[in-house]
Amino acid sequence: MSPAARRSADSHVPPVVCRMKRTVRGRLLASLASLLLLTACRADTDLSPERWAADYERFMEAQLVDRTEAGVATGENGAVTVAYNGLAARAGLEALKQGGHAIDAAMTTALMQVALTAGAPISYFGIMSLVYYDAETDRVHTMNAEWNAVLGEDDPANIPGGVDLSSPDGIYGTEVSGRTALVGGFMKGVAAAHERFGRLPWAEIFKPSIHVAERGFPISKKVEGYWEGRAADLARLPETKATLLKEDGSPYVEGDVLRQPALAATLRAVAERGAGYMYGGPWAERAAAAVQADGGRMTVEDIAAYDVIWDEPLVADLGEGWELYTNPPPNAGGVAMIEAQRLAAASGLLGEGHWTESPEALRTALDVTRASLLDFLPPELAASLVDGEFTPAARVTPEHADRLWNVIQTGLPFGNWAPRGPGHSDDVVAIDGEGNIVAITHSINAVLWGKTAIVVDGITIGDPASFQQTQLARIEPGSRLPAPTQTGILFRDGRPVLGFASMGSGLHQRTFQGLLNVMRFGMTVDEAIDTPDFFMPNSDPATGSLTFRVPGGRFPRAVLDGTGYAYEEIYPMEARFGGEGLWVAIQRDPETGELRAASHNRNNSAAVAY
Repeated sequence: MSPAARRSADSHVPPVVCRMKRTVRGRLLASLASLLLLTACRADTDLSPERWAADYERFMEAQLVDRTEAGVATGENGAVTVAYNGLAARAGLEALKQGGHAIDAAMTTALMQVALTAGAPISYFGIMSLVYYDAETDRVHTMNAEWNAVLGEDDPANIPGGVDLSSPDGIYGTEVSGRTALVGGFMKGVAAAHERFGRLPWAEIFKPSIHVAERGFPISKKVEGYWEGRAADLARLPETKATLLKEDGSPYVEGDVLRQPALAATLRAVAERGAGYMYGGPWAERAAAAVQADGGRMTVEDIAAYDVIWDEPLVADLGEGWELYTNPPPNAGGVAMIEAQRLAAASGLLGEGHWTESPEALRTALDVTRASLLDFLPPELAASLVDGEFTPAARVTPEHADRLWNVIQTGLPFGNWAPRGPGHSDDVVAIDGEGNIVAITHSINAVLWGKTAIVVDGITIGDPASFQQTQLARIEPGSRLPAPTQTGILFRDGRPVLGFASMGSGLHQRTFQGLLNVMRFGMTVDEAIDTPDFFMPNSDPATGSLTFRVPGGRFPRAVLDGTGYAYEEIYPMEARFGGEGLWVAIQRDPETGELRAASHNRNNSAAVAY
């Protein structure tokens, strides 16, 4: 049986022997030592920041500083990396230090990330996708805790709202409606992952988040911008105004401290009573009422019926010993990620050099990632364009990539590049000392709180349906909405060597580049992140023509001009809304166990290890 088949086999077969460089006796001794340590640690576990106060203060100060290069950390016992909010990564590392599993670290980190952003780009009622490698059984598991459509929404094509990317104001949304809310699985996902693989007590993983909600966090210049564009929307509803604006009704600015007592109380209730407090309990009743008050159709039954999907991974053999494990459908990002890697081979991209040095390679890479636009077409139309099936199973094959690349070269009937004129979500990756790997992406899938700006007991409810009407119309009411998240684990010669997660509007482009940088150009994770990247292109709403976007001053001008395509340079303060993708990863040497973690290179991220 192949390594891929073995890892995906039924869970009732005997565990596969781990491929780490240890003798059987050594593994048994290591397992016994871990068990003894765990027994000792669980009795004395306390993730409260008072226990690691010096680091808490140091990392809190670092929250106010944006990076210019990737954060890097190395170790052997455990590591955590994030795209935003380095303090959350440090909380996750504390979970590892106190005997926790990689799942404990990842969930502790993700919970704290939401508190540190006031639920703006991520939410406790948002979504989560997870890929997990279990070192003991040598198997990969995936979990889908993404959006559920509302059962009573029978006309999704006419859900109000939208996002107008052509104007600074339009990017924040165009219309208020409770119908734009969907049922998010984030907290249900946290509970399911912890129940299946966690080691620390459930209440412990909430302590850092409760602490920061009660004590508050200082507003940075970047986070001040969250309020600048959304102040009027935050003032619309009394509870949101009381939660996210100051007593005089003004928005928070740099240097202010935001405290979230209502959120702290809700998190305490979930820590004490479980995720059911939100999914069918008192919070669900208030959330449904708040959505319905704005014309929405969500009910308590919609929220109570939510459940996560555990599944076997989608696996792709990418050649030269590389295997990619990611989320299967109904997640859509995994299919798109594999399709892009197949297209890289079909297009001959790797023979053109690196896209930072060759205009030909950059042009090809841009064309390869442009293929993701087909995801927004009805499958029947996409199938007619590629002269073949456009199902998830077909799209991950090399034959499909060959057909699709021929279509791209001939010219797609939409989304073509404009000629050059004259001269959030968040990510967490964690690895523990036993080699267990967790990669998650989570998001509110809305532009900073969303246009409706509904807050219930400190928890934000976004408006993800405001721009996904077409996708919702293709699925049954109450069913799972495909999400574009791209999260996975990379294997080399049958052994796990890298966990990664991505976010941002340009996550597809960023993941494509990050994986190629590691697999085909031999870079470390931090080199892969620091290498100049291209963003999601900008589309002209009148003509549909595309302009590619890159970080300002990072690409040689001759390479940009040599593509013949119109381009725009985006600078760090505008990157979040400029199509930026974020990709974080941790490498693990399967021979030595050495870990190398890298975080994002344009904000307050951090990588930590010990």
